[in-house]
Amino acid sequence: MEQPSGSPVRVCQFSPDSTCLVSGAADGTVVLWNTQSYKLYRCGSVKDGSLVACAFSPDGNLFVTGSSCGDLTVWDDKMRCLHSEKAHDLGITCCDFSSQPVSDGEQGLQYFRLASCGQDCQIKIWVVSFTHILGFELKYKSTLSGHCAPVLACAFSHNGQMLVSGSVDKSVIVYDTNTENILHTLTQHTRYVTTCAFAPNILLLATGSMDKTVNIWQFDLETPCQARSTEDEAKQFPEDWSEDDVSVWLCAQGLNDLVGIFKMNNIDGRELLNLTKESLADDLKIESLGLRSKVLRKIEELRTEVKTLSSGIPDEFLCPITRELMKDPVIASDGYSYEKEAMENWISKKKRTSPMTNLVLPSVVLTPNRTLKMAISRWLETHQK
Repeated sequence: MEQPSGSPVRVCQFSPDSTCLVSGAADGTVVLWNTQSYKLYRCGSVKDGSLVACAFSPDGNLFVTGSSCGDLTVWDDKMRCLHSEKAHDLGITCCDFSSQPVSDGEQGLQYFRLASCGQDCQIKIWVVSFTHILGFELKYKSTLSGHCAPVLACAFSHNGQMLVSGSVDKSVIVYDTNTENILHTLTQHTRYVTTCAFAPNILLLATGSMDKTVNIWQFDLETPCQARSTEDEAKQFPEDWSEDDVSVWLCAQGLNDLVGIFKMNNIDGRELLNLTKESLADDLKIESLGLRSKVLRKIEELRTEVKTLSSGIPDEFLCPITRELMKDPVIASDGYSYEKEAMENWISKKKRTSPMTNLVLPSVVLTPNRTLKMAISRWLETHQK
């Protein structure tokens, strides 16, 4: 099954009954496929931007797509465009339908909640209904606050009672969908939170991050608002790590074989940061040159992280390429923000790949990230000293 336009496919989604598949591409084309025959059923396109998000309604009567230009477009199951509007400045990043319908209480009609997230740091809640008799209706309901940076992921719980979101601000927020209050803010991740998912039948939540970890969260059965990590929350500063924390870090880096050696020598966080090539060879007796080099690289990454934390500069304000405070942030087609000059140099000297994902960039267009620039300016005003 090849996208007719020949453009790279960015998103795909099965319908609830698995009879259809939607694929969206970097050039804005949308294709509805028949999964029984594997043939193209209908094709369409959005007016501008790349397709970066897609979700089917639980009844399968319609689906929505989100573009990098911020447009939310609704299609029916015959691929007719029902509605399109600008939902998020600077682009949509994800969207999700709640599987549980809500009733209007008057005519007994059922509606579905839709959440959309964007580069504008917002989560918007929409109410969607579609019947062949009354037609289609999309209503903006509210905006959820809590994140101070672009929101990269969202997901409803299986019963529709909770919504979780992950952000560039490194936090995970769990909302009550009825009251729209924040139930819990989870701050264990040390880098952008890029994905999140609720388990289908039990109260478990998974969150994934650029810090190369997946965290599993358990909800108390009686009070789901009290989420707790299945492991003790990691200390923020590596120099405060215990010997056990160092062991956890070693395992996360794929250095499980060194846990015993480090424990035998009582290496805690402070000692870890002070390790050198000589101490690894002479004191810890690590004979393999390749292994010593790998450990030193990982420790250097840790030292850089400590330096960033000590400086007090929020990580999302630093350019991923230069690791310096951004003055003119731009959004690339991979969805991440970079210092304009650094990204322009990257594109001119390298292949058209993303510095963050190593995937080919569908476009080299750089869009000014005014929201992030304002946030950096505000931060600088309060930290001038």
